[in-house]
Amino acid sequence: MDYPALRAVAAVVRTGSFERAAASLNVTPSAVSQRIKHLEERLGAVLIERGTPCTATDKGLALCRHMDRVGMLEKDLMEHLPELSGAEGAGQVTLNVATNADSLGTWFLEAIASFTRATDYLVNVAIDDEDHTADWLRRGRVLAAVTSLERPVQGCRVTPLGALRYQATASPDFVARYFPDGLTKEAFQRAPALTFDQKDRLQNVWAREVFGQDMSFPTHWLPSTQSFLEGSLAGMGWALNPVQLARRHLERGDLVELAPGQMLERHLFWQINRLAADQLYELSRLILTVARRELSSQA
Repeated sequence: MDYPALRAVAAVVRTGSFERAAASLNVTPSAVSQRIKHLEERLGAVLIERGTPCTATDKGLALCRHMDRVGMLEKDLMEHLPELSGAEGAGQVTLNVATNADSLGTWFLEAIASFTRATDYLVNVAIDDEDHTADWLRRGRVLAAVTSLERPVQGCRVTPLGALRYQATASPDFVARYFPDGLTKEAFQRAPALTFDQKDRLQNVWAREVFGQDMSFPTHWLPSTQSFLEGSLAGMGWALNPVQLARRHLERGDLVELAPGQMLERHLFWQINRLAADQLYELSRLILTVARRELSSQA
């Protein structure tokens, strides 16, 4: 196994460029390029899509997934044989995980921060809709993910986390402007919403639960959990804000609910690659501890 070449592939994917990969490996960019070129010729396949940033092909991702596991094994070995710590490639291991933006903006960061304080791992957190983070696991782009998928991804362990609860909120001025006669269908179809991106269907699900049918409505696009809250406060539109973020503003009257008591729940699960689960026990423990304190029970 050509581990110098495999480390080069993983470093380019992790850093996004041959130059930064070379710096992380303490070699020249030319050395990184030659190692990857020779490995691609040997395998008869492209491993790195050259660009800004550089990205991995499916076969490149498979090698990166292997190197993630090797990195964790090497980390364990260094703890018993620190004399090897000066070897090329030996250093801090970066763990690739995925979560949805609302979890990162409410509870997930606390768990990850606790993990990094307790270990010397680095983390690379990818953001995607909770209905799509499982795809990152399937493709081998991450070792673990917060997802809405209850069924285990092949090769993964799954554990319920709880439900992230949302309230449809808007500023009092916005409600007075668009809903002077209450939350009617006609008014709802004129009032602009705030939507994260084209994958975000939460507003549609909430509207269907409230009105008993699919509803159309105009929307602004704001790809940030914090911008949802700030956009709501500024009267830009109504939004489904996590209860943890909306609570204080509802108590102060900065925000009001469109339909009091009509919350939306998204049940979340922690999925982690079985081959990494034992070594990342502390990560899973912290994720579950914080999630079960901050999220609604799924019982």
